Amino acid sequence: MNSIILLKGAVKYPITLDPGVWIFDDRKVDFTTYFTSERKEIDELTAYTKSVSEHWDREIREGASFPPIQSSVKKFEKQKILEGTFAMPLKYFIQNAEPNDSAKELVIVTKDSSHRTISLSEALDGILLFSKEGKPLIEDGPVYFYYGNGKNIENPIKDIQEFIIQ
Repeated sequence: MNSIILLKGAVKYPITLDPGVWIFDDRKVDFTTYFTSERKEIDELTAYTKSVSEHWDREIREGASFPPIQSSVKKFEKQKILEGTFAMPLKYFIQNAEPNDSAKELVIVTKDSSHRTISLSEALDGILLFSKEGKPLIEDGPVYFYYGNGKNIENPIKDIQEFIIQ
């Protein structure tokens, strides 16, 4: 099984995706609650600026201090990663690839060379499951594609080899 997926086509920057490292990415989402919880869009730049600003203000008021280490919190987070089921929103990678203005759809190419074509807006809402119960998707992975509205929750697109933006 090849765990590398290509994102290419009508893009400024073709991208190679490696789902094996996404477990360490802060953008990952908990798949078990993704379709049942309410999602709100967060502007990453604004959130980062606010976080840095709060930290700076605290340092000015109190001086530099290191947060206390809470081993139980660290242990919980480690356990969550080792046993969790996680997905990654596809939009981050599509946005980084910078599709051409003429791009309207995404072609999902699977292992058996079958193609599934979806609109670019559907692709931007989609998520890629990459970890199930703490384990990578070895048999029919490396990722499963789910529509953002969950309409294929019972039958995800599996065995994905590459994404082609057209």
